[in-house]
Amino acid sequence: MLSIFNLHTGSQAAVLPPDWPGNFWFHMLVFIAILFVFVILGVMAFIYIERRILGRFQIRIGPNRTGPFGIIQPVADTIKILIKEDIIPHNADGLLHLLAPAIAFIPALLIFAVIPLQDGAALADLNIGILYIVAISSVGTVGILMAGWASNNKYGLLGAMRVIAEVVSYEIPLALSIIGVVLLTGNLSMSSIVASQNIPFILLQPLGFIIYFVAALAEINRTPFDLLDAESEIVAGFNIEYSGIKFALFYLTEYSEALAISAIISTIYLGGWRGPLLPPVLWLLIKMIAVFIVIIWIRSTLPRIRIDHVMAFAWKCLLPLALINLLITGLQVITLSDISQWVIVAINFVVAAVLILLWSRFYRLTGNKLSGEKIEV
Repeated sequence: MLSIFNLHTGSQAAVLPPDWPGNFWFHMLVFIAILFVFVILGVMAFIYIERRILGRFQIRIGPNRTGPFGIIQPVADTIKILIKEDIIPHNADGLLHLLAPAIAFIPALLIFAVIPLQDGAALADLNIGILYIVAISSVGTVGILMAGWASNNKYGLLGAMRVIAEVVSYEIPLALSIIGVVLLTGNLSMSSIVASQNIPFILLQPLGFIIYFVAALAEINRTPFDLLDAESEIVAGFNIEYSGIKFALFYLTEYSEALAISAIISTIYLGGWRGPLLPPVLWLLIKMIAVFIVIIWIRSTLPRIRIDHVMAFAWKCLLPLALINLLITGLQVITLSDISQWVIVAINFVVAAVLILLWSRFYRLTGNKLSGEKIEV
């Protein structure tokens, strides 16, 4: 289905056949191997990038001993954590304790099945790609609950319930923000969404992008929503009783989710693999790294938000804004389909600025709660 704003274009690279490089099974095996290597190397690269950039933000050097410029530091950290002793607490549920890290990690890996690396280059170009991402990303919370419950530790269980409450709350505005893109393209396929972006959707959906980005930070427990790491309250959360390779899987899950969010934002809002001169895959990587650098910037700048403020922010701020954004996008689809795209861009930026300003004036943080009282000027 063509975009109502006529954003469809031809691809900028050769379109790969659906069963490339051969039959169905060969295609599946090749892309599973490519995606697995891509995720593992991407996670190691993101860990190195984060530590180096955080060092700069904090006026220090960062890792610089292992290899040139400390580039092999993630490898050294991996070896160190894998040789640590694997401990199972007394009276813990051994089977659930063993399965929880895998159940948390596998959904983060499966998200990449529908991310197009270039036109036609994806493990599965599903016509419900966005719906698949929203559904599969929610499965990881089961692994978190299993980890907290199976550890036989009250702090682990409390941390798991806290994370699940946060994820469930922010899943709603996150999904609603994506529907705005679906309305613009009339399609749920990730490849079709990329092909529809003559203008990146970050310009046509600025409020939707902000809502998705903030909600995604909460979904993957990144600063300022990193309630999992509130050591003074829950002693590091649901993974407190994990060590060795099982702790490494949770650590891998955290960065795999950050990698997945960077890929999703790059695909939905930044044009995915599209760009001039450079190969399509390289454009996708550049955009993913740029998104992750912004995530690091936020981590090094903002403090952790209190749990009640985090929950109130989701229900009182992001959810109403997501609904308003959805309403405005629907009205534009119906009434403004013949207007210049750049006029719509200007309108949406003004609307986003006004709504954010009004909401920031209407709600304020008090000592105990997020108040809905108006501030008198």
